[in-house]
Parts: sequence; C-alpha cells; structure tokens
Amino acid sequence: MAAPVLAYEDLGLIQGSGWLFRHLDIYIGERDRLALIGRNGAGKTTLLKLLASRIDCDEGKRTIVPGTRVVLLEQEPSLQGCATLRDFTSRGDDAPAAHDVAAIADQMGIDLDRDAATASGGERRRAALARALAQDPDVLLLDEPTNHLDLAAIDWLETWLSRYKGAFVTISHDRTFLTRLTRQTLWLDRGNVRRSELGFGGFEAWMEQVYDEETRAAEKLDAKLKLELHWLQRGVTARRKRNQGRLAKLHDMRAARKAMIGAAGTAKLAIATDDVKTKSVITATEVTKSYGDRVIIKDFSLRIQRGDRIGIVGANGAGKTTLLKLLTGEIKPDSGTVALAKTLDGVIIDQQRTLLAPDKRVRDVLADGGDWIEVRGVKKHIQGYLKEFLFEPGLAEARISTLSGGERSRLLLAREFARASNLLVLDEPTNDLDLETLDLLQEVIADYEGTVLIVSHDRDFLDRTVTVTLGLDGSGKVDIVAGGYADWEAQRDEARASAKKNAPKAADKPASPPPPKAAKLSYKDQRDLDLLPKRIEELEQAIVRDEAALADPDLYTRDPKTFDALMKGIDRARAERDEAEMRWLELAEMAEKLGG
Repeated sequence: MAAPVLAYEDLGLIQGSGWLFRHLDIYIGERDRLALIGRNGAGKTTLLKLLASRIDCDEGKRTIVPGTRVVLLEQEPSLQGCATLRDFTSRGDDAPAAHDVAAIADQMGIDLDRDAATASGGERRRAALARALAQDPDVLLLDEPTNHLDLAAIDWLETWLSRYKGAFVTISHDRTFLTRLTRQTLWLDRGNVRRSELGFGGFEAWMEQVYDEETRAAEKLDAKLKLELHWLQRGVTARRKRNQGRLAKLHDMRAARKAMIGAAGTAKLAIATDDVKTKSVITATEVTKSYGDRVIIKDFSLRIQRGDRIGIVGANGAGKTTLLKLLTGEIKPDSGTVALAKTLDGVIIDQQRTLLAPDKRVRDVLADGGDWIEVRGVKKHIQGYLKEFLFEPGLAEARISTLSGGERSRLLLAREFARASNLLVLDEPTNDLDLETLDLLQEVIADYEGTVLIVSHDRDFLDRTVTVTLGLDGSGKVDIVAGGYADWEAQRDEARASAKKNAPKAADKPASPPPPKAAKLSYKDQRDLDLLPKRIEELEQAIVRDEAALADPDLYTRDPKTFDALMKGIDRARAERDEAEMRWLELAEMAEKLGG
C-alpha cells in the first residue's frame, strides 16, 4: 500500500449534544479513488469538510504531506456577493489562474459572464467544477459532483477524472458514476467508518457480508439489539431481494412495450385490435413545438398507457421540460394534439422543493400539525409513516431548516406519495438522495399503480425504473425506446455505426486535390498503440481477481503474507495500468492529429 498523502488518526467530532463520530482512522493514498458511502445525516459532507480543513475536529490528529493541495467541491457552493459566475471562480486567495478556469469552462460549455443570481443549478455546478479542477489539486473532494449536470457534462467529468493523476474522494448518488470511477470505498455507518479496497461495484456485496456478520454476533446479545439490526437489514438486504422480483416485472413490461412500439404500422394495428386505447392516459399525435426559430419538438407521437413509467433524457436545453409540459397539458403544441384522460389526477415533484417552508415542522408538512396522515385513502400514524421513509420517528417535531438536503427531498417524497393520484411527475428526483433512499424510491415507484413521468440524468435510476425512454438530441427529434437509459444509449450507438457504415465513400465524393502526405507514428509508438489495450485489459482482470481474493474477511488473520502480497500486487497493477492508459491516450491523440 502506498504511503498516505492525507490521514486522520482517532478522529472525533461533537455535533449537537453528542458525538457525530469518534475514533475514526482515515487515510488517502496519492492515487486513491474513494467512494464515500453513508445514509443522509451520517456525516458524509461534514467528513469531507474535515478532510479539507474547513472545520476543526474535537479529537484526533490530521497528517498531510507538505505541499499537498486539497480542494473541496461543495454540494451547494455560495455565490453570494458575486455578480457573475466569473467573479465566483476568481474570488479568494486560493483562486486558480483565470486562463485555467476559462479552458475548463470552455470544455464544459459554460458562459462565465452569466449573471450569478439567475444562473441555473447546472450552470452553477459547472462553474464550481471549473474553479475546483483548475486549482490543480493533489486531493479532490467531491460532494455530489453530478447534481444538476446533464448527461454530456457527466460524461465529460468522468473522462476528466479517469485521466486525473491525483486522489479523489466522492459522495454521489449516481451509481453508474461511482461504479465506473472508484477503486476503494469508505463506508460511514452508525458513527464508524470502514474501508474496503473494492470500488463501489463491490460495495453492496461487501455491505451485506458485514450485516450478516453483525447479525450472527447479535444472536449473542440482547433482544433489543437484534431488533435494531433486523430493522436495518429489512431496509437494505431484504428490500434488495424484493426488488429482484420487481426488476423481473419491469423487464416483462419493457418487452410488452417494445412489441407495441415496433414499426409505425405495427403499432397502429395493435391499437386497432386490442384494448390499448381504453388504457391510454396521454395520447400525443404529431406534436410540434417551437420557440422563435428553434424547433424544440417535431412530429412527436406517443400513446402513454396506464402504468407506464416514462423516462425523459437529453442534454440541458434539449427540450426535456418542454416535452414534460406538453405531455401534462401545461402548455399547448403549435401543431398536433395532446389528449389527456379526463380522470387524470397528477402529483408533480419538482427540483425546487417549493412546498417546504424552513420554519415549519415535519409534522406540519406531512399532517398539517396532527398525528395522523391519510396515505392514498388509508390513515396512518405519522411516526409509523416516517419510519417507512427511513426517518427516525422522533423527527416529527424537527424544523425543516434543520434537515439536510437529502432529508428534505425524502420528506417531500413522503408527502407527495401519500396523496391519491394516478399520474406522478418527477423532475430530477434523485438529487440529494442517498443510495438507500434511492432504493426506497425505486420500490415506491414500482408499486405505484398509476403512470409515472421522470426527467432524470441518473442513468442507473432510469435503468431500474422506466419502461420507455424518450431521448432528445436538441434537433426536435425524440427517440422512443422500450427500456431504460442503457437501451437508449445502445440504440444511439447502433444508429451512429449504421450512419458511418452507410456514409458515402471517398470514390463517391467530388474529386478534390489530394491532401499533403501526413506524417506517421514511429514503429514503437504504433506498436504501443496497438498492444496497450490488451495489456490494460490484462491488468484490469488481474486487479479484479486479486480484489475478489481480498474480499475474504478472514484472509488477513488466516494468511497475512498472502494478504500483504495481494495488496502490493494490486498497487503495482494499478500503477502500471494508469501509466498504460495515459500512454495510450497520448498516442491516440497523436494518431488522430496525424490522420491515423
């Protein structure tokens, strides 16, 4: 294991009347890629601030290699006092060079002269990223970096981080982001922190293993502890097992929807011969919508049935919100028609969380100050209902202003899901939610009997919830794909490959003067370009194999020499892989410039 560049020994912090956590030992190696996992309220954001030295601990020793630059990307950076986004990126003694910020901002497509007061959440997030990344950090601390970003920006950030030579620790609800980028995990749970040399891809199996071990240990303890652990596992392990059945049902629904979408003629024939029409809740026919000279939606037709889960994806500005408003009847199309069922009764949960006044209590938001809440026609006690949404029952008296962003989002979900409705509209519902709340949200959506419309950039969430994906590319065209985000992405890749294959060949194009002969890669460079992908794949397989061996919880006590050898082998393989990846990327860029 490489020597840490940043570490805490015996870390403790008092919050309120007690310890938030105590006796924590944390270290960050120079090339670590750490996922920081934990429930809302566990202290993840606070821990990042401690690592960044933004706040002081009550106990413990912080050690850092001299000269190490630690940069924190906050979840909600303050733009107060800044007239423009450029002012935000340049303020403070630690502000990066203006040209470095401008270079990153240009790649991310952000106008730094944008008025800070009216900038969208996505624009603010891009500006904060540009400021953080331009500081050339050795350790980068990221608090929900993908919040408010569109798919193109998330893809850019993933590419940047994959090439980044320093260490990073990230909090994120985006499972795809975590799985692709992280190689180690810090799990903050009930005041303790555990570290695994597995990335997020192996986290759930590791977590269940830990809970199984605790359950066996609890059998020797008192009944109260066993009940507490039983409730904890019911909220995690048992829920995930139940969700396997829901996922199977979702795949069946997608298969049925795929058969219905088909080609245009097939879909019309099905509508004419079965009861699809009687199940329809929203029918869009040749809908077109423009703003000025720009066509947002063009010739869009879709029949949405009762029980459909529709996901809407695309870059910021592509027209997702416009399409959502058209489908819900909030705005009218320029041409075509949108027919809504007369019995449609919708609930809209937006990004702004406008229903939550800071001075209100949780009890006021859920039950108008009472003890009972009516949940889709059934009366439930507020404390029991809070527990269903992973809240402590005693939280009923808490003020909204004291809740974290994730807890506010969860409270709003609890309130809106209680209402009787047959249409649920979710605009970026995953922002600020922890992973366990996302599991809960997926479960609630799966059990919801009405129709669901979801706008989201969370790829994994869409893959687990929707039956149909509507993909917008900004040209007015809307792709209709049976399945989730991965299905839409696969269809786009197929379309691009087909277009490239069918593109006119050079012989079909008008004759033009021959270009000057391009230089070529050297023999060694070309050989490395050809052979490195295979070597990188071999190293990845070796890392996965050795990490799987390390997952054995008894390995260290049983065979410490093998454990140490595996750790050193993984470090060597990662270093070689990183070097090979950087070398291949440099060669690929050279080949592209040379026309190779």
